[in-house]
Amino acid sequence: MILGLDISTSITGATVLNESGEVVFCEAFDFRNKKYFPSLFVKGQETKALLREIAKAFKIEAVYIEQSLQSFRSGFSSAKTLSVLSRFNGIVSWLCYEIFDLQPEYIAATSARKKCGIKIPKGSKAKQCVINYVLDNVPDVSIEYTKHGNPKPHCFDKADSWVIAHAGWLDCQNKEK
Repeated sequence: MILGLDISTSITGATVLNESGEVVFCEAFDFRNKKYFPSLFVKGQETKALLREIAKAFKIEAVYIEQSLQSFRSGFSSAKTLSVLSRFNGIVSWLCYEIFDLQPEYIAATSARKKCGIKIPKGSKAKQCVINYVLDNVPDVSIEYTKHGNPKPHCFDKADSWVIAHAGWLDCQNKEK
């Protein structure tokens, strides 16, 4: 089974695919409440507990993690945000190594989308294109909506984690050939 993670300090998505590439688990873990998750270390402890639950339920044979952003782009995340995200990515990577006894493999979001056949037209928002693709092609990923009919924020992370898991599954299929 393949575990795909879309790591963020606000919401982390996790998807497990079986040997046939079917979704057996797809959830998002919301760390936005500063009262309950005041630091990276508390978020790390909670993530450790969640990963242990996944390890109990599934025999994970490969872990794929969305590669954290490597460069600063004007109008996007600040250097401070990128640094915090990179630290949390490192914490979760270590937890995966410790819990699953596997070195995670990293895949850039653009590469993962390309492997999955998801095209992002110029000027479009990648997250919206990904969730549209998942809605149209992956019925096992549940999407919840706000009262205004928009996908709830955690659903974007679930969809992103499916993309990482599916790209990892495709990678494993190619390695077996």
